[in-house]
Amino acid sequence: MKRCFWVDEKSEIYVKYHDEEWGVPKYDDRDLFELLILESFQAGLSWITVLKKREAFRKAFDNFDVVKVANYDDKKVEELLSNEGIIRSRGKIRASINNAKIFIEIQKEYGSFSNYIWGFTDNKVIKLKSDTLPVSTPLSDKISKDLKKRGMKYVGTVIVYSYLQAIGVVDDHEKGCFKY
Repeated sequence: MKRCFWVDEKSEIYVKYHDEEWGVPKYDDRDLFELLILESFQAGLSWITVLKKREAFRKAFDNFDVVKVANYDDKKVEELLSNEGIIRSRGKIRASINNAKIFIEIQKEYGSFSNYIWGFTDNKVIKLKSDTLPVSTPLSDKISKDLKKRGMKYVGTVIVYSYLQAIGVVDDHEKGCFKY
């Protein structure tokens, strides 16, 4: 079975992520929050590093309950920094707490984060049109700019583009891939 070029066929976790999750439209705010946080932790690292730590992240971050994360205090930050199962970056942990608060503000403004993020494409999936994967697009530029204006951190255009791929707003499966 042919998959996208970036999939390490020897990595069961990578194959499963590609085959069952990447590019599949997601509308549940919990799922959208989880992937937003995981993408921000990926900054400067490989996605496989994050995937291998995903279950530890879920446990450490209260299954990505946005309200709980928004209310984390300094004690919780220190607890997370001592958790060897996750990526231990004070900046990224603090950004996650900050971003949770803004995520909740967006939910209040739009009824859900899903309404907000899918509103950028009028609820349509954007399909890959070239043979090369971009790292950012005018769409990711626009969303990144808006999220930053609202005060989110670790949401540059490259991270946002990866996020849009992960949540299925953008379907970048290659033409030869069985998921195309």
